[in-house]
Amino acid sequence: VQLVESGGGLVQAGGSLRLSCEVSGKLFNILTMEWYRQAPGKQRELVAGITSGGWTTYADSVKGRFTISRDNAKNTVYLQMNSLKSEDTAVYYCKASRSGYISWGQGTQVTVSS
Repeated sequence: VQLVESGGGLVQAGGSLRLSCEVSGKLFNILTMEWYRQAPGKQRELVAGITSGGWTTYADSVKGRFTISRDNAKNTVYLQMNSLKSEDTAVYYCKASRSGYISWGQGTQVTVSS
């Protein structure tokens, strides 16, 4: 499968952005979808995930501010990001996985100005 992220950009602290990740093919319904991010000089970290059954998980740093969701009819996973902080600045990557199969998107830059 191929993953294409969109929705990144420059936003002021306290603002909101919604990232989208569209997945090609017919397997989206059974994939676990996750958003990761990588800031300059730091390791890539898990931000949020959603299983095929709709179970969600979040990093402690984004709980209460970010919401992950999926639209199986559109083969798309979303990350709604509210109350953005400067420390949320990073390249955000979408990841699809299932039974050992993994695919990554190319990433989208999110920059939060303080």
